[in-house]
Amino acid sequence: MTLYMLDLCSGIGGISLAAEWAGIKTVAHCEIEPFCQKVIKKHWPDTPFFKDITDITKETLIERGVNVDAIRIVSAGYPCQPYSLAGDQLGSEDERFLWDKVFRVVREVDADWFVGENVYGHVNNGLSDVVADLEKENYEVECVVLPASAVGAPHKRERVFIIARHTRSKPSLQKNTSVSTFRSEWQAWQSLTWKHWREVSELHWSVPEPGICRVDDGVSKKLDKSRLIALGNAVVPQQIYPVFEAIARWS
Repeated sequence: MTLYMLDLCSGIGGISLAAEWAGIKTVAHCEIEPFCQKVIKKHWPDTPFFKDITDITKETLIERGVNVDAIRIVSAGYPCQPYSLAGDQLGSEDERFLWDKVFRVVREVDADWFVGENVYGHVNNGLSDVVADLEKENYEVECVVLPASAVGAPHKRERVFIIARHTRSKPSLQKNTSVSTFRSEWQAWQSLTWKHWREVSELHWSVPEPGICRVDDGVSKKLDKSRLIALGNAVVPQQIYPVFEAIARWS
């Protein structure tokens, strides 16, 4: 059975690509940055596209031909600037703060799963609010921090992944089930997917060696700013892939 996902704050599509590897189909994208929009439209030309998250409602999704009732997952790599250790760490006071708008869509779509991604700085800045918001909507939430180097990438890029499953999608667990029981289930699927995770990373990190006097661990000085920013904000698909692999197994 195909699972369907709404991808918010899509960037250049790293989350959608990882979901696609796990057999999950993205039914709509949303991204405000012009360069990222071009990348998304190139690789998912037939998928409905929204430029601004404030434009997304159940009604507008339906108007674009999206079967909202079929959406099982909402994902979002929402802006990291409010939380990044490289910035002012203003959290919800930052003009680029979008969690409230992402959460509005999560509530309105009412999918079985929410999958979020952000920088490590989010752990001590705003993450507890995100978890509390989701729990108020009857989602059980687990968060995990993983570096890209854990899946074979030649850089660290630590990211926190937020995985929330609505309690109605877990008939085997009653409302009084402890958090420790849920965490045990979580650890079980992590072990189950680890071998496959490594196989995927080895498959997709094939980088040809450069010519004489060149290096393979950086980017060209000629790379324009919009592309550089897009790469800096992008989600490494191999990092988040096992999340979608596990969701596909469970669903």
